[in-house]
Amino acid sequence: MHVISKRALRDFYSTHHRSKGPLLAWHRLMECNEFPDLNGLHSVFPSADYTAPFTVFNIGGNRFRIVTAIHYNRRKVYVRAVLTHAEYDRWSATRRSRHT
Repeated sequence: MHVISKRALRDFYSTHHRSKGPLLAWHRLMECNEFPDLNGLHSVFPSADYTAPFTVFNIGGNRFRIVTAIHYNRRKVYVRAVLTHAEYDRWSATRRSRHT
């Protein structure tokens, strides 16, 4: 898979230093694998959640979240946000309130 963009990861771990190792490990696993669909993704990332239209990864012992848009047919992973768990909770609540 091709991850777009690693810069979002670097920007996040430059501020949240404890996230660097887990984010780079996630990036390496994404780049080294080809996932045909969500089921294939779950073989490597069993805790990944699909919340239309995003796939969310729990990283670093659930301290951090990577919000992505994955296009399996093009083998592209677009990083939409990298958040702490608390930031993700606020982001998720905002999304839910807009859709009700």
